[in-house]
Amino acid sequence: MSATTSGDYVIRAIRADEWEAVKQFGLDSLRDPVASIAFLDTYEEAAARPDSFYQDRAARSAEEPSSARQFIAETDDGEWAGRLTVLIEEAGTTDWAGSPVERRQGHVVGVYVRPEHRGNGLIKALFDTGVAWARERDAERVRLLVHEDNARAQGAYRKAGFVPSGVTVQLDADEGKTEFEFVLEWPS
Repeated sequence: MSATTSGDYVIRAIRADEWEAVKQFGLDSLRDPVASIAFLDTYEEAAARPDSFYQDRAARSAEEPSSARQFIAETDDGEWAGRLTVLIEEAGTTDWAGSPVERRQGHVVGVYVRPEHRGNGLIKALFDTGVAWARERDAERVRLLVHEDNARAQGAYRKAGFVPSGVTVQLDADEGKTEFEFVLEWPS
């Protein structure tokens, strides 16, 4: 998939040699005030990982064919304004939470748009690109998980066409943290 243009942004897959930018953008996203409910990672954990972790992640995302692709939205001056990653989950496997995967699907993770780029349609453009990539790989739907208290993200996902499926995932039984599954399905 080549780069797409949306307004003031170019949305494209990351390249393997951009691992340092991948690392920095990820660390920046974990400084967001809602990072504790938006991501399953912490700044401290991410900062402590060796560079080889980020090098490997960028290289795997840039490979073709790949079962995961990380997309970024880049401004005219080269700033990374947003990110979205799509993982392909195969029917008959289990997902990261141990739940069965019933059909080939895309799973969106790591969504982040810098505050100064929010509210202008960028998130929808990122989703359009990620969903198109998943469809090209014969995914039957795309899903994501969102924390029950993350109303801002839920609203953005609804604007991008996702709807709650009714499935919930308990993240931490001790703290009662629940995530809702949102899905985007298309006719067969």
